[in-house]
Amino acid sequence: MFVWGKLEVELGINFDHIWQKTLTVLNPLKAADGSIMNETDLAGPILFCIALGATLLLAGKVQFGYVYGMSAIGCLGIYALLNLMSSSGVSYGCVASVLGYCLLPMVILSSCAIFFSLQGTAGTVSALIIIGWCSLSASKIFISALDMEGQQLLIAYPCALLYGLFALLTIF
Repeated sequence: MFVWGKLEVELGINFDHIWQKTLTVLNPLKAADGSIMNETDLAGPILFCIALGATLLLAGKVQFGYVYGMSAIGCLGIYALLNLMSSSGVSYGCVASVLGYCLLPMVILSSCAIFFSLQGTAGTVSALIIIGWCSLSASKIFISALDMEGQQLLIAYPCALLYGLFALLTIF
């Protein structure tokens, strides 16, 4: 415990917030706490991007550049969309944080690709479920944090397109 506490103080990484955001993503049906967007935390998203790249590498796909490139461009697109749609602005770091945390289900799908091929019907269905899970989690967090009630589908659709690209990397 002492080592984690010292690491938390020196690096400014709050492991409790990382755990809370991870649990929010893992349970998309639970109501999201809008205050989790107040802190720009990129430690968890970077960890999940590295995990996605590592599991893709273990599956025989060297896609690190695509993972980071699509993440950066996707974050820019969602950032622009959210700033156009919400009355209160949102920072790029907050968008990157939420989208990065919501990559966790895609890491699970990529882990499955290590052990069996996802290019059949079962792989397509599981990829669609994971895309829905990622986009539902991301849109739920954005809606609760930015007070955009009734606009979840408008945010979930571009998020689903972004996570669909990651699913395509995972499947093929």
